[in-house]
Amino acid sequence: MPARTGDEYIAGLRENSPELYLQGERVKDPTTHPGLRNGVHTLARLYDLQHDPDLRDAMTYVSPSSGDRVGLSFITPQSQGDLERRNTMMTHWARVSCGMMGRTPDFLNVSFMAMAAAGEYFARNRPEFQHNVRAYYEYVRENDLVLTHTLINLQRSRLPSGSGLEDTTDVALSVVKETDGGIVVNGARVLATLPIADEIAVYPARSHRLPGDAAAPTSFAFALPCNTPGLKFLCRESFDLQRSRFDHPLGSRFEEMDAIAFFDNVLVPWERVFLLGDVDLCNNMSIKTRQYVHSGHQVVTKNVVKCEFVLGLANLMVQTLGSGQLPQVHQMLAEIIENLEVTKACLRTAEVDAEIDEWGVMSPAETPLMVARQLFMRMYPRMAEILHLLGSSSLMALPTEADLSGPLAAEIHRYLETDTASAEDRVRLFRLAWDTCCSAFASRQVLYERFFQGDQVRNAFLLNSLYDKQPMTDRVRAFLEE
Repeated sequence: MPARTGDEYIAGLRENSPELYLQGERVKDPTTHPGLRNGVHTLARLYDLQHDPDLRDAMTYVSPSSGDRVGLSFITPQSQGDLERRNTMMTHWARVSCGMMGRTPDFLNVSFMAMAAAGEYFARNRPEFQHNVRAYYEYVRENDLVLTHTLINLQRSRLPSGSGLEDTTDVALSVVKETDGGIVVNGARVLATLPIADEIAVYPARSHRLPGDAAAPTSFAFALPCNTPGLKFLCRESFDLQRSRFDHPLGSRFEEMDAIAFFDNVLVPWERVFLLGDVDLCNNMSIKTRQYVHSGHQVVTKNVVKCEFVLGLANLMVQTLGSGQLPQVHQMLAEIIENLEVTKACLRTAEVDAEIDEWGVMSPAETPLMVARQLFMRMYPRMAEILHLLGSSSLMALPTEADLSGPLAAEIHRYLETDTASAEDRVRLFRLAWDTCCSAFASRQVLYERFFQGDQVRNAFLLNSLYDKQPMTDRVRAFLEE
């Protein structure tokens, strides 16, 4: 079938609803639940962009198997131009949410493209796994499905002497038996962002290595429909508080939700299994298949959009308050500009320095994307802080939409206007700023950007391990020996 419309996504989610629990109750229909429906409808907007006549070639391409037009994020890049086209497509999607939805479908679309292209890697585990991962990628592409994923086991203790979850099979998601029909898994995983999805992918995290042969029961990669019997999702509290778009301009639109996934003796059919029992293949999957690099291309594209949004918001705040001549304001705006330009430069370098990898795919350069992802873990919390400093009391003395027509409306319109903005325009702007840096939705964004890239220390270790420092070292040694 061709690329889906928003209505088709909503209908599919309604007909095949996952078993979601939110605030102590099962969600009957995520497409109408007040804490989820607006996020569902934002995802539907993304799918509708694929059918915009002006964006048809920017958002879709012709499937190599069906001849239908499918989402461009599924493309297997063969050239730098393909990467640039994919960047453009992902930028269109990211701008719908101002970069606030980190797990839009393109993230896992590019991931499974890379995994399918590297099918021979999975065949090293079992020959049939190569067919499985390639068939699954085509299935998702041709049906334009929304995927969530979960990578990390819960932890009993973070102490080095603690049990560690990877080898604690009573809690870790583990294979409990193999049957003629497939494997049976039991346990829990975090963090399933975007549980309002059609399918869930479960595969090893790049930054959480499985320890030794004892980890074989927790070593696997597979995918399942989200409504598979025995699979349940415990959602955190929704940050869509059912307020107006004036009061909560971001939270009322872009709640993608995060959840713990519980697997209660869930059967995974053999055709949905991609890796099983091989600790080394699981630990190295993301790097060796280049999955991490292609998902990084999507992540850094989203981060550019998020920086652009923060810069535009900060500049409008400064213009509205008339603080643009203050030296400290120039310094803070310059810092956001630096963040944006460094992130853009890393993204562009990754595309320009792309090379065909061992699987025949044009793969973005790894190091610029790793650097950009690591830097953004520090950049984004700082940009939220800059918004605090630029807004100061305007982020606290903040009426609601109802106040603008309430008993004190006259006072609000008299005292809150500025030289460049009416009181209503000022309040509307600072409601947006508040929802970007102060609200529960905003705090989740900061937490997400701090941690979803993985542990900073582990990331630094990986970057240091992979980066070839020897040429520079040799030049210094040669200089010393002159």
